Amino acid sequence: MAAGLRKRGRAGPATRAAGLCGQWLRRAWQERRLLLLEPRYTLLVAACLCLAEVGITFWVIHRVAYTEIDWKAYMAEVEGVINGTYDYTQLQGDTGPLVYPAGFVYIFMGLYYATDRGADIRMAQHIFAVLYLATLLLVFLIYHQTCKVPPFVFFFMCCASYRVHSIFVLRLFNDPVAMVLLFLSVNLLLAQRWSWGCCCFSLAVSVKMSVLLFAPGLLFLLLTKFGLRGALPKLGICAVLQVVLGLPFLLKNPVGYLSRSFDLGRQFLFRWTVNWRFLPEALFLHRAFHLALLTAHLTVLLLFALCRWHRTGEGILSLLKDPSKRKVPPQPLTPNHIVSTLFTSNFIGICFSRSLHYQFYVWYFHTLPYLLWATPARWLTHLLRLLVLGLIELSWNTYPSTSCSSAALHACHAVILLQLWLGPQPFPKTIPHSKKAH
Repeated sequence: MAAGLRKRGRAGPATRAAGLCGQWLRRAWQERRLLLLEPRYTLLVAACLCLAEVGITFWVIHRVAYTEIDWKAYMAEVEGVINGTYDYTQLQGDTGPLVYPAGFVYIFMGLYYATDRGADIRMAQHIFAVLYLATLLLVFLIYHQTCKVPPFVFFFMCCASYRVHSIFVLRLFNDPVAMVLLFLSVNLLLAQRWSWGCCCFSLAVSVKMSVLLFAPGLLFLLLTKFGLRGALPKLGICAVLQVVLGLPFLLKNPVGYLSRSFDLGRQFLFRWTVNWRFLPEALFLHRAFHLALLTAHLTVLLLFALCRWHRTGEGILSLLKDPSKRKVPPQPLTPNHIVSTLFTSNFIGICFSRSLHYQFYVWYFHTLPYLLWATPARWLTHLLRLLVLGLIELSWNTYPSTSCSSAALHACHAVILLQLWLGPQPFPKTIPHSKKAH
């Protein structure tokens, strides 16, 4: 009798859990019309999509031909390091010199050994498939915490994008590696793990410098939360990690390492551009054009920082003060404040990039639903937002790019940027205490 009671006691929690799960599923079925519209169902829809993605990604790997672009070059570059070459000016592959920071070398060195010196392409594809699923999980966790995007949009972010599947498992670019670290960093920031978040952000930068497009937003958040003095240790983590990772190369040839891995003036080939095809090639390559884009980029960033991100009523220089000494007491940074600032910072950089190549699509692809739905302007309906997503996808799938496809991409970017500027903020404006009392 006692044994029977003990058995029932052990089964009790599992039974209750199963009952709660069943009740939740029945409730979801009863509200199935809201299932695709209410952000509170993000995790349920995300679980279904992730399961579907396992099958889709497996099908793509085994049914669609792999295309060699940069993988052999990556392997040749890291093989040079394995053979004892630490001078960055002497490291190169079939497509040119090594132009990525040290984190790229270490990660792809691991892939070099895991794939039989880069020869086992199928193994590499399966590793990148896992990387793709990990990216989706991290992105869904972000969207679950912000509760701004209706779940039906996630179908277009997952199963419907041929180009993103291709970048991950058919091309094996390094951009997805950088982005999975970036999304891990965002999740850590949302969990208020600022030091670890900065550490992962720096790791992402060490794989590909493009992640620096998020840096203005991160700097603004650090100053908002900690002030200048409190932000310096977090920035120090980013800097020290870069030095530690690059130390073997810095000791050998510091100028060569810095000039190659953080080359801000690198020229891009006109034939690969996705966003500026409608321009004459001479103008595309002209330094004055590059300077104009940089000026526009910095100007728009400053305008957003002054008018959209900073909403306390104090001057922007108040961010340099210790939070306890500001006139308006700081409010906790909400998930939407963090995500909106980071994603907008990156998107502004995308809009004014000197060139976008096909693999660069993953720099902002997973952020587009948030940018379109988090600040809902009345004039931009669900249908129009889906049209913008569709045109962007079509532009990135047009190969080679045309004047029409690149112009359409800029038009879509302009619509999103206009909505981010004119739409209501996804986070509330801070109200001074005196006004609250009044």
